[in-house]
Amino acid sequence: MTIEILPATGDRFDDAEIALDSGDGPECQCQWWLLPNGPWKDASIDDRTEMFRTELAGDRPPGLIAYVDGEPAGWVRVGPRTTQPRLVRTRDVTASTEEPLDADDVWAVSCFVVRTEHRRKGLTARLLDAAVAVARDGGARVVEGYPLDPAAAKKSSNQLFRGVLPVFEAAGFTVVDRPKPDRALVALTLRD
Repeated sequence: MTIEILPATGDRFDDAEIALDSGDGPECQCQWWLLPNGPWKDASIDDRTEMFRTELAGDRPPGLIAYVDGEPAGWVRVGPRTTQPRLVRTRDVTASTEEPLDADDVWAVSCFVVRTEHRRKGLTARLLDAAVAVARDGGARVVEGYPLDPAAAKKSSNQLFRGVLPVFEAAGFTVVDRPKPDRALVALTLRD
């Protein structure tokens, strides 16, 4: 099995759509963390798809696409936390983070999608490692994640879009807070 992880750029839009083709990915288009509740509810799937297409065509790729043997297999969103406005409006984040909410050097790994046929092969861990490398190269001082803890409560695969705590811990992230028993805010300091 050959795994390659590449930036989600405009020329890879079709591949990103294939990577998102699992769980809530097709409906969400990885726009959940970008839109407040009202605009989220008002946006159609076509609207969200256009927003996603515009993001990929922008200056900074909003995420990474994992390819397994040349086929799009997974997705991770990574970027400055300030570019994901719902994060700084989410109580679990605002009450738990130790970082200033307007800090551009705090990046967030906020969404994973792994296509069903590629699950349980370590792809989420590979996506997380690549996301941390992108954050480091992009000037991040700290990378945050908001994973669920499947040991605290059973979750459906659709609910695991935030990632799972053991994967973040294995990548060197530490738990900053647990806003709920099954949720954690984790952080990895890249530089002081």
